[in-house]
Amino acid sequence: MTNDLLGRHRAVLPDWLALYYEEPLELTHGEGRHVWDAQGNRYLDFFGGILTTMTAHALPEVTKAVSEQAGRIIHSSTLYLNRPMVELAERIAQLSGIPDARVFFTTSGTEANDTALLLATAYRRSNTILAMRNSYHGRSFSAVGITGNSGWSPTSLSPLQTLYVHGGVRTRGPFASLSDEAYIAACVEDLRDLLGHTRAPAALIAEPVQGVGGFTAPPDGLYAAFREVLHERGILWIADEVQTGWGRTGEHFWGWQAHGRNGPPDIMTFAKGIGNGMSIGGVVARSEIMNCLDSNSISTFGGTQITMAAGLANLNYLLEHDLQGNARRVGGLLIERLRAVAAQIPAVREVRGRGLMIGIEITKPGTDEADPQTAAAVLEAARQGGLLIGKGGGHNTSSLRVAPPLSLNVAEAEEGAAILENALRSIQ
Repeated sequence: MTNDLLGRHRAVLPDWLALYYEEPLELTHGEGRHVWDAQGNRYLDFFGGILTTMTAHALPEVTKAVSEQAGRIIHSSTLYLNRPMVELAERIAQLSGIPDARVFFTTSGTEANDTALLLATAYRRSNTILAMRNSYHGRSFSAVGITGNSGWSPTSLSPLQTLYVHGGVRTRGPFASLSDEAYIAACVEDLRDLLGHTRAPAALIAEPVQGVGGFTAPPDGLYAAFREVLHERGILWIADEVQTGWGRTGEHFWGWQAHGRNGPPDIMTFAKGIGNGMSIGGVVARSEIMNCLDSNSISTFGGTQITMAAGLANLNYLLEHDLQGNARRVGGLLIERLRAVAAQIPAVREVRGRGLMIGIEITKPGTDEADPQTAAAVLEAARQGGLLIGKGGGHNTSSLRVAPPLSLNVAEAEEGAAILENALRSIQ
């Protein structure tokens, strides 16, 4: 039946719509941190639908909220007052740390970043955007145009002029050998030099931890230092929290808080985990930025009642059960366990990350040369062992991505680490 479905998939869907595994999986149901395929095989899920199933599969509090809201009204558009949307916006505005915040809901992280770019360019009257090398911000025409990862940027055409800044990948590039302090200083000087050769940009958009890029990150404080330079020129800072938000990094509720010396970003985007699988994205910005558009707009599906009900229930569960603290504790144990294993595997160049956002970079032993074939082999071996993980990276997709639901317990972390250890040892 799966082969039949795969044939039907290939007959009607685009060739560029990627599928994992040599024999792609059809997932039929899930519970907690586990999912099952159409053959009845059970897997420990360490990728959560690309960091989207943030709390747990089939979380009763969320499924109940969705069911009850579906029995009342599912959708009305933003042309009518919407209580769940207002309530979730109030919560997010307060949690964002942005003063006098306004919230606009979308259906995805791509659409959220697209909206942030619209706001920034309209507010600043500039179509020049600063973005980070190795970045990823979505699939739309404008988001692809600022994506600094060639594997996810199918066209060089863009409505924006994009200039790429160095600093998002700590252990590669010309400054990799420097101390953290010297690294930040060198990146800031690079930014100053870049700004001396261009018209005033609208904004810098940056992921505090690069998601598709392989869970890479700069030293804490880099974006705070960048912010000082940007503020001198009135340039906005957009924090792309689509993958880093809601406590996934453990140490902070938002990724930008590791760089918060100079206050919150001007604009912040979010998506993925807040809906626990329901389609929610959004933008938070200071009121003068959010309100700068001088034409009418609505969102047909952004903020619809059923997704807002899910988001409220999911956020409540996250906060009441301190899943950020759980990500810090269990994620800390998991990353140390994986580092101990990696020390014995020559093909593992680096294990990095924080909280439940962990990257394992695979290279040809003794070199910095990417090895996507071996990374793919580990992905397959982990699946055979009963574990689902992701992959990414800016160097030919040779990083494995580990991002379980934030309710992961210690026993499940140990189980997943043991499967990953066997998968990594299988490539030697």
